[in-house]
Amino acid sequence: MRSSVAALALATGAFRSAATLIVALATVGATDARADAPAVLRCGWFENPTPGNATLADRDAEWTIGMQGGNQAEGDWPRFRKGEWVATNRSYGHGCACLKVVADPATREVKRIVSAKARPLKACREDKALKEPGG
Repeated sequence: MRSSVAALALATGAFRSAATLIVALATVGATDARADAPAVLRCGWFENPTPGNATLADRDAEWTIGMQGGNQAEGDWPRFRKGEWVATNRSYGHGCACLKVVADPATREVKRIVSAKARPLKACREDKALKEPGG
């Protein structure tokens, strides 16, 4: 939608200066690039230490899924069965999971979870590239 608004403004001469035009086109391009970003499969430690806060730490980085009072990715979190979750704060804690996500690599923020699947704890514990939370 932003692309069509920018094109209409450009066609009607709504931009008063070249600088305004450049900023508008850069914003449109950045927005469109994130919207079209492909979903990537990421596997690692899914951590939900407190209400509204969640991350996924894979071999590349720690990705923010949700921050209390801030970003909350669209989509469902993985569902862990008994024995797949390490409780560290009542029902909060961590588990091993694979999530197919659309994320912003610059901010490491997950925008959308396409799919999520819990894995056995052993899978993450045996991966030397991953560090278990609290461990």
